[in-house]
Amino acid sequence: MAKFVFAMNLSLDGYVDHERFAPDPVLFRHWIDRVGAVTCSIHGRRIYEIMRYWDEDRPGWTGEERAFATAWRRQRKWVVSRTPKSVGPNATLVPDDVEATIRGLKERRSGEIDVCGTVLARSLTNLGLVDEYRLYFHPVVLGHGTPFFAGPRPPLRLTASDRIGEDAIRLTYVPA
Repeated sequence: MAKFVFAMNLSLDGYVDHERFAPDPVLFRHWIDRVGAVTCSIHGRRIYEIMRYWDEDRPGWTGEERAFATAWRRQRKWVVSRTPKSVGPNATLVPDDVEATIRGLKERRSGEIDVCGTVLARSLTNLGLVDEYRLYFHPVVLGHGTPFFAGPRPPLRLTASDRIGEDAIRLTYVPA
Protein backbone atom coordinates (compact mmCIF):
# COMPACT_ATOMS: atom_id res chain seq x y z
CA MET A 1 0.00 0.00 0.00
CA ALA A 2 1.33 3.42 -0.96
CA LYS A 3 1.84 6.38 1.34
CA PHE A 4 0.31 9.74 0.32
CA VAL A 5 2.65 12.67 0.98
CA PHE A 6 1.70 16.34 0.66
CA ALA A 7 4.91 18.39 0.31
CA MET A 8 5.39 21.97 -0.85
CA ASN A 9 7.58 25.04 -0.45
CA LEU A 10 5.98 27.72 1.69
CA SER A 11 6.64 31.04 3.36
CA LEU A 12 7.19 31.41 7.10
CA ASP A 13 3.59 32.59 7.42
CA GLY A 14 2.27 29.47 5.69
CA TYR A 15 1.59 30.52 2.09
CA VAL A 16 2.59 28.79 -1.13
CA ASP A 17 3.53 30.91 -4.14
CA HIS A 18 5.93 29.51 -6.74
CA GLU A 19 6.54 33.00 -8.17
CA ARG A 20 7.57 34.72 -4.92
CA PHE A 21 10.49 32.52 -3.90
CA ALA A 22 12.50 29.71 -5.41
CA PRO A 23 14.58 26.89 -3.98
CA ASP A 24 18.35 27.31 -3.82
CA PRO A 25 20.48 24.82 -5.84
CA VAL A 26 20.66 22.26 -3.01
CA LEU A 27 16.91 22.28 -2.44
CA PHE A 28 16.24 22.20 -6.19
CA ARG A 29 18.43 19.07 -6.46
CA HIS A 30 16.41 17.62 -3.56
CA TRP A 31 13.18 18.22 -5.54
CA ILE A 32 14.68 16.65 -8.67
CA ASP A 33 15.54 13.53 -6.68
CA ARG A 34 12.13 13.55 -5.00
CA VAL A 35 10.17 13.81 -8.25
CA GLY A 36 12.29 11.06 -9.74
CA ALA A 37 11.81 8.74 -6.77
CA VAL A 38 8.07 8.83 -6.07
CA THR A 39 5.80 6.13 -7.42
CA CYS A 40 3.47 8.66 -9.05
CA SER A 41 1.64 11.87 -8.26
CA ILE A 42 -1.89 13.19 -7.91
CA HIS A 43 -2.50 16.80 -8.93
CA GLY A 44 -5.24 19.33 -8.57
CA ARG A 45 -5.98 21.32 -11.73
CA ARG A 46 -4.21 24.57 -10.84
CA ILE A 47 -0.90 23.04 -9.74
CA TYR A 48 -0.97 20.68 -12.71
CA GLU A 49 -1.37 23.65 -15.08
CA ILE A 50 1.60 25.36 -13.40
CA MET A 51 3.73 22.21 -13.62
CA ARG A 52 2.96 21.73 -17.34
CA TYR A 53 5.75 24.26 -17.81
CA TRP A 54 8.13 21.27 -17.54
CA ASP A 55 6.51 19.34 -20.41
CA GLU A 56 8.52 21.11 -23.12
CA ASP A 57 12.20 22.06 -23.18
CA ARG A 58 12.94 25.77 -22.90
CA PRO A 59 15.91 27.64 -24.37
CA GLY A 60 18.48 28.52 -21.75
CA TRP A 61 17.58 25.86 -19.24
CA THR A 62 20.39 24.74 -16.97
CA GLY A 63 21.36 21.09 -16.61
CA GLU A 64 19.44 20.98 -13.34
CA GLU A 65 16.30 22.34 -14.97
CA ARG A 66 16.58 19.73 -17.70
CA ALA A 67 17.02 17.04 -15.03
CA PHE A 68 13.86 18.20 -13.25
CA ALA A 69 11.93 18.23 -16.53
CA THR A 70 13.11 14.68 -17.29
CA ALA A 71 11.98 13.46 -13.85
CA TRP A 72 8.63 15.25 -14.22
CA ARG A 73 7.99 13.80 -17.66
CA ARG A 74 8.76 10.23 -16.55
CA GLN A 75 6.47 10.46 -13.53
CA ARG A 76 3.01 8.97 -13.92
CA LYS A 77 0.39 11.58 -12.98
CA TRP A 78 -3.33 11.64 -12.16
CA VAL A 79 -5.12 14.99 -12.47
CA VAL A 80 -8.24 15.46 -10.39
CA SER A 81 -10.52 17.95 -12.12
CA ARG A 82 -13.74 18.26 -14.08
CA THR A 83 -12.56 21.37 -15.96
CA PRO A 84 -10.08 20.16 -18.62
CA LYS A 85 -11.16 17.79 -21.36
CA SER A 86 -7.67 16.30 -21.66
CA VAL A 87 -4.29 16.30 -19.93
CA GLY A 88 -0.72 16.11 -21.14
CA PRO A 89 1.75 13.28 -21.59
CA ASN A 90 1.96 10.54 -18.98
CA ALA A 91 -1.15 11.85 -17.21
CA THR A 92 -4.64 10.52 -16.58
CA LEU A 93 -7.65 12.77 -16.02
CA VAL A 94 -9.87 11.89 -13.05
CA PRO A 95 -13.08 13.88 -13.54
CA ASP A 96 -15.45 11.64 -11.56
CA ASP A 97 -15.43 8.98 -8.84
CA VAL A 98 -12.39 10.67 -7.32
CA GLU A 99 -12.47 8.92 -3.95
CA ALA A 100 -12.64 5.42 -5.45
CA THR A 101 -9.88 6.21 -7.96
CA ILE A 102 -7.57 7.69 -5.34
CA ARG A 103 -8.20 4.91 -2.82
CA GLY A 104 -7.53 2.40 -5.59
CA LEU A 105 -4.18 4.03 -6.37
CA LYS A 106 -3.22 3.86 -2.73
CA GLU A 107 -4.19 0.20 -2.46
CA ARG A 108 -2.58 -0.97 -5.73
CA ARG A 109 0.69 0.96 -5.54
CA SER A 110 3.63 0.87 -3.18
CA GLY A 111 6.09 3.59 -2.21
CA GLU A 112 5.23 7.26 -1.95
CA ILE A 113 2.63 9.11 -3.99
CA ASP A 114 2.91 12.89 -4.09
CA VAL A 115 -0.25 14.86 -3.41
CA CYS A 116 0.11 18.14 -5.32
CA GLY A 117 -2.07 21.15 -4.66
CA THR A 118 -3.59 22.66 -1.55
CA VAL A 119 -7.26 22.17 -2.47
CA LEU A 120 -6.67 18.54 -3.43
CA ALA A 121 -4.69 18.00 -0.22
CA ARG A 122 -7.62 19.40 1.79
CA SER A 123 -10.02 16.98 0.07
CA LEU A 124 -7.74 14.00 0.67
CA THR A 125 -7.14 15.10 4.27
CA ASN A 126 -10.91 15.20 4.81
CA LEU A 127 -11.05 11.61 3.54
CA GLY A 128 -8.25 10.60 5.94
CA LEU A 129 -5.91 9.70 3.05
CA VAL A 130 -2.87 11.96 3.57
CA ASP A 131 -0.25 10.01 5.51
CA GLU A 132 2.44 12.65 5.78
CA TYR A 133 2.85 16.42 5.43
CA ARG A 134 6.24 17.89 4.48
CA LEU A 135 6.47 21.64 4.88
CA TYR A 136 9.53 23.29 3.30
CA PHE A 137 9.75 26.69 4.98
CA HIS A 138 11.61 29.56 3.29
CA PRO A 139 12.70 32.81 5.03
CA VAL A 140 10.00 34.86 3.30
CA VAL A 141 6.85 36.42 4.74
CA LEU A 142 4.12 36.93 2.14
CA GLY A 143 1.20 38.12 4.25
CA HIS A 144 -1.38 36.68 1.86
CA GLY A 145 -1.95 34.09 -0.82
CA THR A 146 -2.79 30.42 -0.95
CA PRO A 147 -2.25 28.76 2.44
CA PHE A 148 -0.47 25.41 2.62
CA PHE A 149 -3.40 24.09 4.65
CA ALA A 150 -6.53 25.03 2.69
CA GLY A 151 -8.85 24.10 5.52
CA PRO A 152 -9.03 22.48 8.93
CA ARG A 153 -6.51 19.75 9.44
CA PRO A 154 -6.22 16.85 11.85
CA PRO A 155 -3.96 17.13 14.88
CA LEU A 156 -0.41 16.50 13.70
CA ARG A 157 2.70 14.98 15.26
CA LEU A 158 6.18 16.14 14.28
CA THR A 159 8.35 13.24 13.11
CA ALA A 160 11.38 15.01 11.61
CA SER A 161 13.04 18.34 10.96
CA ASP A 162 15.85 18.92 8.47
CA ARG A 163 17.72 21.85 7.02
CA ILE A 164 17.98 21.56 3.25
CA GLY A 165 20.23 24.00 1.43
CA GLU A 166 21.03 27.47 2.70
CA ASP A 167 17.66 28.64 3.95
CA ALA A 168 14.98 25.95 3.87
CA ILE A 169 13.76 23.95 6.83
CA ARG A 170 11.65 20.86 6.22
CA LEU A 171 9.23 19.83 8.94
CA THR A 172 7.60 16.42 8.56
CA TYR A 173 4.30 15.68 10.28
CA VAL A 174 1.93 12.75 10.40
CA PRO A 175 -1.66 12.72 11.63
CA ALA A 176 -1.65 12.27 15.42
